[in-house]
Amino acid sequence: MRVLIAGGGTAGHVFPALALARRLRAEGAEVRFAGTASGPEARLVPAEGFPFSPVQAGPLPRELSIRAARAPLLAARGVRACRPLAEAADVVVGMGGFVSVPAVLAALVARRPVVLHEQNAVAGLANRTFARWAARIGLAFAEAAASLPPRARPVVTGNPVREEIVGVRKRRDALAREARAALGLEEGRRTVVVFGGSQGARRIDEAAAGAARLLGDRGDLQLLVLTGEAHRGLVEEADGAGGRLLVRALPFLGRMELAYAVADLVVARAGASSVAEITVCGLPAILVPYPHATADHQEANARALERAGAAVVLRDVELTPRVLGARIAVLLDDPAALARMGERAAAWGRPDAAARLAELVAEAAG
Repeated sequence: MRVLIAGGGTAGHVFPALALARRLRAEGAEVRFAGTASGPEARLVPAEGFPFSPVQAGPLPRELSIRAARAPLLAARGVRACRPLAEAADVVVGMGGFVSVPAVLAALVARRPVVLHEQNAVAGLANRTFARWAARIGLAFAEAAASLPPRARPVVTGNPVREEIVGVRKRRDALAREARAALGLEEGRRTVVVFGGSQGARRIDEAAAGAARLLGDRGDLQLLVLTGEAHRGLVEEADGAGGRLLVRALPFLGRMELAYAVADLVVARAGASSVAEITVCGLPAILVPYPHATADHQEANARALERAGAAVVLRDVELTPRVLGARIAVLLDDPAALARMGERAAAWGRPDAAARLAELVAEAAG
C-alpha cells in the first residue's frame, strides 16, 4: 500500500501525521509526505526517515488584497506539483489545514481515495470543504461531526500521538525518576507542569511566574515551566525570589514524556495535540484556550474535556497570577478530586488512535 500524507504548518499537525506514518510503515506501507518547505514538516519528516516533497501552499486570505488575488494561482501550482505524487499513491491522507489542500485536490483530480483527519472539536475549513468527497474522516473529538456536511462519513479515531507519549502510563515510575534526575526536580514534592506550546505563551508564563510568587511558601510543590526561549527570564525571576517552592524553567523539552511522567497536574493551552497527549497520559489539567484560535476551536476542545470531568477550563481573559495560583492550590489540596480527573482523562484519551486511523486508511485504499 502506497500512502501520501499531506499536512504540516505547525508541529501540532506534524506530530499526529508522523505517529500515523510510523504505524503504517510498521504494517508494511510505503509512506511519503507532502508539505511546505518553510514549515516544521520540512525538518521533522526527513528526520524520521520518510520521503518528503515540498509543495506550495498558503492559507486562504479572508480579505480583499493582492495576496488574495494570487491565492488561486498558488493553489494551482501546488496541485500540479502534487498530481504525480497522488497518482503514485493508493490513498491520500489530508491531516487538515491549508498545507493539505493541494494534495487532496490532486487526489480528487487523479481519482484516488481520500481520508481526512480532523484534530479539533470544530472542523477546519479545509476538512469541511473536502469532507463530502472523502472516503472516511477520522475525528479526534466526536463534537466535530456537527460542523461537517451531512454526506460526510466521520469515525471517532482519536488524535495519534507519539509512541513515547503513549508509553508514559506503563513506564511512569521509571520515567519520573529519570525526569527528576534530568530536570533538577525533587522526589516527595507534587509537580505542576506548565506549557503553552512549542514557542511558549507569554500570558501563561507571566501568570505562572506570578503564581509561583504567591505559592512561594509551599515546600510540598514544584513547578516545571516550559517557556519557549523568549520568555524564560520571566519565570527564572520568580525562581530567584526566594521561598520554599521549587521552580524550574526550561525553554524547550525534546522529551515531553519526562514532563508528563513527573506531572501531578498540567497547565496548558488546549491545542489538539496537547489535549491528546495529556489525556493519553491520564493527567488532570487546567486548560487555558488560546483566545484567537480559528473558530474558537481551542475553547471547544477544552470544554469537551471539561464535560468529561477531565479538566478545569480557565479563559484567557480570566488568567491572572492570583486566579491561577488559587486553582492550582485547590486542585492539589484535594487528592481525591485530582485522581478522579486523571481517571476521566485516561478514559477520554485514545492511545490506539494511530492504529484506528491506519485502519481507515487501509480500508479506503482497498
